Amino acid sequence: MRKISIITITYNAEAFLERTIKSILAQTCQDFEYIIIDGKSKDGTLTIAEKYRARVDLLVSEPDKGLYDAMNKGQRMATGDFVWFVNAGDEINDPSVVEKIYQQITPETDVLYGDTYFVNNEGEIQGLRSVITPHRLPKNLQWQDMNLGMLVCHQSFIASKRVAPVYWQENLSADVDWEITCLKKAQQVVYLDFVVAKYLTGGISNKQLKRSLIDRYKVLQKHFGVFGAIGAHVQILFRGIKLIITKGGKYW
Repeated sequence: MRKISIITITYNAEAFLERTIKSILAQTCQDFEYIIIDGKSKDGTLTIAEKYRARVDLLVSEPDKGLYDAMNKGQRMATGDFVWFVNAGDEINDPSVVEKIYQQITPETDVLYGDTYFVNNEGEIQGLRSVITPHRLPKNLQWQDMNLGMLVCHQSFIASKRVAPVYWQENLSADVDWEITCLKKAQQVVYLDFVVAKYLTGGISNKQLKRSLIDRYKVLQKHFGVFGAIGAHVQILFRGIKLIITKGGKYW
């Protein structure tokens, strides 16, 4: 059976890490590698990680150059056939998810994807991503579907190492680039008809919005050309304005 490596990236996340780990340890199927990559946290993050050390196959705590440097490190160290990033604050949705994912994997499978719940700092569900955002999830995902950006939440996207590229370390939209590249190279893409993960909102791209928008343009230009990237951002702009007006000031 082709194995999964679940990777958690963390830095100064003592408030969130334990619920992430608990969601992973709660899986009915434990036949996976679990890796924690910590950026030399200065709070109690490492103490929490050490509490569960018996189930963590690899725990690394050392300075890094940011999120995507850490994710590249985790991907390099993973020995499984698939990599799945469930970072600090994020969770696997329910205890049966890993078991159900394994049931869908064939020798040809390169990507598996599904839907995601948004959660707040307290872990409370805010809604289903495909419902409360414009990102409608197709059941036959192709890389061209990513022309407007992050269609599938990264926490609900599992990719085989044979198609997974190195993350574009300096780009805040490196996860979009990574997913598109995986889909371009994938032999078989599998839709999972259940909610895969819970995503803690308010990540780095939300905190550095201007740079994130520029970096997303660079990613879309790389894959869809200049006119494709410009056209996409015009659509994204008008879509955002419409949503803000209809939802009274909120994008989702």
